[in-house]
Amino acid sequence: MKALRRLLVAALIIIPIIFIGNSGFLPSLTSQKKPDTPVQLNYLTGLPGSNDFLLAVKIDDTEAAHPQIGVQDADIVYVEQVESGLTRLLAIFSSKLPEVIGPVRSARISDIDLLAPFGRIAFAYSGSQTKMRPVLAKANLNNLSAERNPPSIFDRDPERIGPVNMILYPSLLLKRAVETYKMDLVTLTKSPWNFGEGSKLAKELNSIKIKWPNASYELKWDVTLKKWNIYFNNKLNIDSLQNPLLIENAIVQNVKIEDSIYGDKFGGITPLSITVGSGDGFLLRDGKALAIKWERSVGDTFTRWFDLEGNDLNLTPGKTWVFLSSAPPVLSYALS
Repeated sequence: MKALRRLLVAALIIIPIIFIGNSGFLPSLTSQKKPDTPVQLNYLTGLPGSNDFLLAVKIDDTEAAHPQIGVQDADIVYVEQVESGLTRLLAIFSSKLPEVIGPVRSARISDIDLLAPFGRIAFAYSGSQTKMRPVLAKANLNNLSAERNPPSIFDRDPERIGPVNMILYPSLLLKRAVETYKMDLVTLTKSPWNFGEGSKLAKELNSIKIKWPNASYELKWDVTLKKWNIYFNNKLNIDSLQNPLLIENAIVQNVKIEDSIYGDKFGGITPLSITVGSGDGFLLRDGKALAIKWERSVGDTFTRWFDLEGNDLNLTPGKTWVFLSSAPPVLSYALS
């Protein structure tokens, strides 16, 4: 009887050791921490946020149009040359849709190539010249101009005068696009940018000036906020809430600008910014400037950006403005 009791005690000691030692035989007796749910990042900014329907809006960029409405919420802004050497904005929204956007203006031929990599993006604009309408209709775009939408969506701001008084209610526009026009709106499935550490080749920068025949921009680094202040025609660029427009990244993309076959009603020739091909420029981030190259061989693919050693560029998470200019910028480097 004593011998049997000793055998039972030994078995009770040995069996748990076997079970615990063989992790494939029994689940671990210790509690396992569940993996954290990955934070969703917006593909355009690299910041935490959703990737909602993409919306591109054409916005006036003359003196009379400032301060612009809703631009502060754009994830990407392209600055392109239009007639008379002026500039106009092409703003892309995804992470946040402002209540109002404006002043909305007409589309330009350069917009088609700029938007091609995003797929059939929703494109809001006031209209276009007659000659360009069939070209826009054939483009891979969900065209949502004011010409086909009611004033409840494309309204007029009584505090502004034409032609810089058209405003857009973007949420109502996208709702109509889905429910009335049965459009398949697109979201991004990957990022057009690489996000990560900056290049060791970058140099400390005080400011940079970008010029067109009748417009200019300047960017200055804010050492406190760690962002770039934007100056338009030598004035601090503010939004409609009187807050400075601040961005984390700026790309100055030197492009060839040539006359197109289109023009405005005043006889001005519409310029075409050539964004398919290759060229050089600068990346601004973290208070530094980096000389870069760009390359885009096919119109429906995103541009590849790389430094002078051939390394792909990394942006810092945040908003990005791309300045399309044929004139080389003027850089003021910090003293070493």
